[in-house]
Amino acid sequence: MTSYAITASAIEHYAGALAQFQSLLGNLADEENQRLTHGELEAMVHTEGNELLRRLIQGHFDQRSVEEPVHERVVGEDGVARTHRREGCQRRLESRFGEVIVTRRGDGGRSLDSVFPLDAQLNLPPDKYSHGLCGVLVEEIVGGSFDEAVDHLTRAGGGQMAKRQAEEVAVQLSQDFDAFYNQPATAHQAGCDEGKLLVITADGKGIVMHPSGLRDATRRAMEQEAHKQQTRLSPGEKKNRKRMATVASVYEVDPYPRTPEQILDPEQQPASQRPRPQNKRTWARVEPSQGAVIEEAFAEALRRDPDQRMCWVVLTDGQEDLLRQVAASAKRYQVEIVVVQDFVHVLEYLWKAAFALHPDDAKARETWVMDRARAVLQGKAKDVAVGLRRAATRKQLDQGARKPVDKAADYIDNNSERLQYDRALTHGLPIATGVIEGACRHLVKDRMDITGARWGLDRAEAILKLRSLKISGDLPAYLAFHFEQEQRRHYPGPPIPVAVPEAA
Repeated sequence: MTSYAITASAIEHYAGALAQFQSLLGNLADEENQRLTHGELEAMVHTEGNELLRRLIQGHFDQRSVEEPVHERVVGEDGVARTHRREGCQRRLESRFGEVIVTRRGDGGRSLDSVFPLDAQLNLPPDKYSHGLCGVLVEEIVGGSFDEAVDHLTRAGGGQMAKRQAEEVAVQLSQDFDAFYNQPATAHQAGCDEGKLLVITADGKGIVMHPSGLRDATRRAMEQEAHKQQTRLSPGEKKNRKRMATVASVYEVDPYPRTPEQILDPEQQPASQRPRPQNKRTWARVEPSQGAVIEEAFAEALRRDPDQRMCWVVLTDGQEDLLRQVAASAKRYQVEIVVVQDFVHVLEYLWKAAFALHPDDAKARETWVMDRARAVLQGKAKDVAVGLRRAATRKQLDQGARKPVDKAADYIDNNSERLQYDRALTHGLPIATGVIEGACRHLVKDRMDITGARWGLDRAEAILKLRSLKISGDLPAYLAFHFEQEQRRHYPGPPIPVAVPEAA
């Protein structure tokens, strides 16, 4: 380990930290404290250790302040020289260990904003909350409520932040989300194995919003409602309190050929192990339209595979608006895609039809569903649709009783082009949307549906972005990118404004 010599002048700045360290050592060695339990010992060291770390940072800032070079003039970003110097200008910084004070020199002039070279060098934020404290906050707010995050900071005993400020910080921290993902793909991300599948999948999930955060049509519908109950919303009224978030995922996966029997019979599994998705990026947005998010997904896929060497697969649940957006994006980017509709949705329709045709015979229902599901997987979707209608007619079901059967037949018939599971299974394509449905629950519902939560649009969008970064494994890299962008925004040009040294 490299050792460094500390000068006497430098050590003066750390006198407070040395005193705190000696106090901590004294407490550890104190005779009375020899009877502490290990838990009590941990609590003491945590509290006093936090104060020691705070004083170390304070000492460093004090040293930087004293040793800050003096310049005859400092040129600001506007190109105008500042010739008036003010010593001892202070600002507070809430670090993750507690509040510290940064003392620095200000350079200004008549009718000119002051310039603080040390602020630029330290990349101090425009507010009082340090990057370290913001990083701790993010880890908390992506998993729980803002109240819980603020309580965590209080319990940790270091830097503090009020709930309103925590919400504002979350919005600020998320602002470089698009710029981060619009960076050119790295060598690892681009030039992928052309033998893999490139999968795009998307879905939607509603979030309860403040009226100001609703889309115009939803807000108008809400305003026209007459509440049926005084103390709560009726089921039909709740739909006009939500704004739809679009969840998208892009990943690569090896082909996994299977047979219909292997899909339906758990005991007939392929000899090879199911491949895991690789380089998966999952995100949710509530502010942009569904079409904009689908276009983001295609842009992400094209960033990974610009020459379209992989087989592009789009997994969908069959929602019509989403299918239109997928077709529009594919046309706009001029890419060839294979659209596969979720097989689980087909099963749901078949089960509803089975209850209509065999209401009193559970065994017959299961056999009936298994036979039709196997036929659909074998590429006979249209035949199954025809058979469903004939079965309802043979049973002489009335209009109401046969409705689930006709609905299943219409669903299969209308989507038959995307139900060519025989080809999909032969080529090893995925046929279920479990990845995106799990993402909707984990990314959106688990956080945004906290009891009683009503979201403002900017707060909801910020939390979804930050959770997306966390789930995709990109949060540490994003925060480093964001803080770099912050320096460019707040301190443009050189890291320290151009300075002309004083004449010797």
